[in-house]
Amino acid sequence: MDLGPDDVAPLPLAPEPDDKNWTWVIERPCPDCGFDGSAHEPTATAAVIRTNAAAWVEQLTTRPDVRTRPEPAVWSALEYGCHVRDVYRLYEYRLSLIEAESPATFPNWDQDETAITQRYDLQDPAVVAGELATAAESLAARFESVTDWSRVGLRSDGAAFTTATFSQYLVHDPIHHLWDIRVERS
Repeated sequence: MDLGPDDVAPLPLAPEPDDKNWTWVIERPCPDCGFDGSAHEPTATAAVIRTNAAAWVEQLTTRPDVRTRPEPAVWSALEYGCHVRDVYRLYEYRLSLIEAESPATFPNWDQDETAITQRYDLQDPAVVAGELATAAESLAARFESVTDWSRVGLRSDGAAFTTATFSQYLVHDPIHHLWDIRVERS
């Protein structure tokens, strides 16, 4: 779609809000992507983040269909990449809260609202790839410095995490979203 200087791109169709409680991924394998949070060693979090970020950078910089939604209400690889970048940023902030006080309380984050207000659909894939890589490296370095995996953080819905379970929950998200963009949709 070619837009003139006074045109505004229409908002994409919003996906169905994901209101599932995904905390179960800490205890058992995800039937979709296969990630097993119970088998994830928290001290390996930094390595997992770096490996995942490299896969995201590849997807964002080499996919010819990076902006194409597989279905009108399903995010494109670019939109998922923006989300993963923001998850890495958010989790670094939340990790800093856990390190500062225990229990820490995490402010709520509406990922769907962020996708709309930040216009994930219009962002530059190469810029997003760089920002994602930077955010991932910063978060990975923070996880490498963790010395107490028992500190506690509370999500706004009351879900409680130790630093260890926080790491397990975190790594599922970007791994699962790689699965989301690779799975063939019918």
